[in-house]
Amino acid sequence: MASTGDLRFTPPSAPVADVEPVATGTVLASRWRRLGVAIFDSLLIIVVLGLVLLPLGINPFTLAARYPLQYRVLGTGVGFGLFLALHGYLLVTSGQTIGKRLFGLRIVRRDGSTVSAFRILGRYVPGVALNMIPGVGGLYGFVDSLLIFRESRRCLHDQIADTIVIRV
Repeated sequence: MASTGDLRFTPPSAPVADVEPVATGTVLASRWRRLGVAIFDSLLIIVVLGLVLLPLGINPFTLAARYPLQYRVLGTGVGFGLFLALHGYLLVTSGQTIGKRLFGLRIVRRDGSTVSAFRILGRYVPGVALNMIPGVGGLYGFVDSLLIFRESRRCLHDQIADTIVIRV
């Protein structure tokens, strides 16, 4: 029989935190600035896509209504291709999108080193692939967005690629 002083069933006393050490001198980007940059970059893609498609007589909204599955796959591919065309060079060379550059943010590894092209793809491709699956893409995006409210300010895509977003 166990006595009241038996500590076998007590939880461990090790500290648990979701904040991992980052390089000295780095300042994490604020949640609001990251949100603003994400909105800016998304609107930029929408505007460029509209400038390309509308003069050709293609209305993406009517295509989506007529061909939902094909449009989802093709639209996601075209959208990601446009994302890479607009932001790919900056992402690989400086860890920035156009919006991140304008608003003073940068993607880096936790130790402050630059991010490889492989990690950049690892940061974006899972979300793009999951967005093609109805329901799953929305759930992934929702969970991904909510995780920024942790103390570490890292979304799911940040954890997948082992990156952080800092102020420059």
